[in-house]
Parts: sequence; C-alpha cells; structure tokens
Amino acid sequence: MKLSRRVSQLKPSATVAVMNRAKELARQGVDVLSFAAGEPDFDTPEPIKQSAIRALLAGQTKYMPTLGDFDTRKAVADKVTRDNGIPNVTPEHVGISAGGKHALYTVCQCLLDFPASGEAPPEVILPVPAWVSYAPLAELAGGKVVEVPTTPASGFKASASQIEKAITPRSRMLVLNSPSNPCSTMYSESELREIATVVAKAAGTIAPDLVILSDEIYEKIAYGGIKHFSIGSVPEVAERTITLNGLSKAYAMTGWRAGYTVASGEWGLKFIKAMATLQGQMTTNITSFVYPAIRTALAECEDDARRMCEAFAGRAGLIYDRISRIPGVTCVRPTGAFYVFPDVSAHFGKKSKGGREVRCAFDFCEALLGENLVAAVPGDDFGGCGPRHIRMTFACSDDQIRRGMDRLGEFVSGLR
Repeated sequence: MKLSRRVSQLKPSATVAVMNRAKELARQGVDVLSFAAGEPDFDTPEPIKQSAIRALLAGQTKYMPTLGDFDTRKAVADKVTRDNGIPNVTPEHVGISAGGKHALYTVCQCLLDFPASGEAPPEVILPVPAWVSYAPLAELAGGKVVEVPTTPASGFKASASQIEKAITPRSRMLVLNSPSNPCSTMYSESELREIATVVAKAAGTIAPDLVILSDEIYEKIAYGGIKHFSIGSVPEVAERTITLNGLSKAYAMTGWRAGYTVASGEWGLKFIKAMATLQGQMTTNITSFVYPAIRTALAECEDDARRMCEAFAGRAGLIYDRISRIPGVTCVRPTGAFYVFPDVSAHFGKKSKGGREVRCAFDFCEALLGENLVAAVPGDDFGGCGPRHIRMTFACSDDQIRRGMDRLGEFVSGLR
C-alpha cells in the first residue's frame, strides 16, 4: 500500500518531535528538563475556563457556523480594529480556525497552487530562520519557498531592501512573524512601514498578486522596548495583508485550539469566503463551547495577559544572562515571545563527556538530552543560519531555567 507523495515528502515538525520525546521520558520517570515546546506554563485564566463551562452546561454543544458565530467574529473584528488599527474589518472579515497552525494551512491552500505544466511555481518569500511549519505548509500547497537570510547582527530581521530584491513576478506571499519564533526578536514600526512601501510598489508593478501574511501570535508578549505594530494597519497594504493570530500564547490556551485570520476590505471578504469553503470541507467549526471563552479572553483577560508577559520578561533576562556566560555560546537578547536562539557552532567538531560526536546542532541536542537530560530543538529546520543554533523556550519556571542552564553549562564544559 502506497502513501501519497505529499505526505511521504512532508517533514515532521522538529519542535513537536522533541516535545513528544521529552514528554515520553518524563512519563517514564526520567528527570528531563524540557525547553522544547512553545507553550506557556501558566494555567488558562479562570474567567476563560468558566465561560466554556457555562456554555457547555447550557447545551452549546452543537454545530456552529464554519468560521465561528457572529458574536465571536465581531469580538475579534472589534479587537483588531481597536488594538491593531487594521481598517475596514467587520465580522465577515474574520475566520476562526482550530489554532494558528490550522489557520496557516488554510491560508496557504487558499493562496497557492501547484503550477500547470511548464509554469513556474508561486513563490513564498520567507525571512529565515523562521518557524518550522511555514515552509512545509507552503510547499504542501504548491509554493516554492524563497529564503531571505538574516543574521544575529540584524536581530534576525530582513531589511526592506532584501525583501525588494527577493520579489519577482511569481511572488505570491511574504511571510512576516513579529515577535519571532524561534528568534524572539521584533520588527519596529518603521521597519514594517518600509517593508509595506516595498510591497505596495511591487504590487503596482511586477507582483500584482503579492500578499503579506503577518503572523502576530506573540503580539502580547513584547517586553524589550519595541512596541508591537501590525503591518495590516498601513493603508497602502491593508487590503493585501492577512493577519494571523490566536489565543494560545497570550492567554495560555494552547490546548483550546483557537486561532483566527483577518483580511480587510473587499479582497478580504473574498478571501474569507474562500477560507470558509475550504474549512467547511475540513473541520467545519471549532469546538462549540470554546467561542464564549474566546470572547471572554479578549474582553476580560488583558490583565492576565499582561501579568504573564511581565513574567516572561523576567525569565528572558534570567535565561539570557545565564546562557551568555557559557563559553562558546552566543545569543541575541530576546525582546518578544519566549525563546532564545543561541549559536552553539563553536562546539561543533568536539566530543561530549560521554563520547558522542557533536558535528552539528542535531548532534548537540541529542547529546545534551542523552547525557544531561535537557531537551532543546536543533535549529536546522528553521532555515538560514539555523543549523548553527539551537532553540530553547523559557516558557517555564525560573527554577527550571536555572537548573537547565546549570546542566547546559556542565554539558558544554565537558566537550573536548
């Protein structure tokens, strides 16, 4: 029996693989410290849980409209209008999906096609390193990923001139993620406005179908002095920007699977309608009694989101300070999200205390987990300079960060 080529050639998520392995070791009683999963360690705020419980007990357990009920879509529309300044957004410009990853999948499927015979594929411009799912999901939909390399010196941010050079007549989508996974750095408002100008100019000349996908899932976890800014608020690109967001990170709701997509103006209505058609053949609605919880999160839980952000800011300072002291490990200071992305390549070519060869980031992470029981994600699948790096999340307690950095330091000191 054969499997489809699309699945056979699809890369599994590196972050999910490491997370699952760490959880299995923990289940077996191994004292593993996991820095793999991008998941807040906080509990979902109580008002959110109570909203879902009330809806469940009241019998809200039936099918719902494919992209969500009117009240929840309106809550999202009001939020992005008020907080993000995105213009011309009504409930009809909003689609609710089963998490941000599902939203990304539907966006790619709605915008990209496999090329006809003799044609070149549609191109997806992706500053790298970038979250591991962007490229596979774009390629699954028929797109060709055009990487724009960034470096620690640039804060892992692509410049407007780099993006301008990457645009061709086949450019269909530009992916931006700020704050960033895996790099935890952010674009400033001025940098995003410069990129918007480049996109608007290209759209009027060589790339009329170019759309910006702005993944803003970490928007409320910003603490480094850079204010979050939505590129979809810039008038010249507002109606060619798709804003992807959700409640997983800001409100500690990863298991609730609540993501949303916003596209404004006349084109946005057309896009969201296409999204509804596709989602109607996939998942239909998300869990019905989650909708009131979404509304409660957006309306009542900003203080909770702020409190969690303050905790992440403290943890960012702690892990950055500790990891920067480890010889041969260099790291960019995080300003948003909850990751560090240190360069460990100075230790490639060495052997661990247990005799393991460390030839690459994957070997580094394997030896670190096997010998010092610390789970981190190798940077290879993040693209660009990623193979020189590892990703570690600090969505965990201060105590775990201290113990994990102790173990990482011990591991590195044993390399020869």
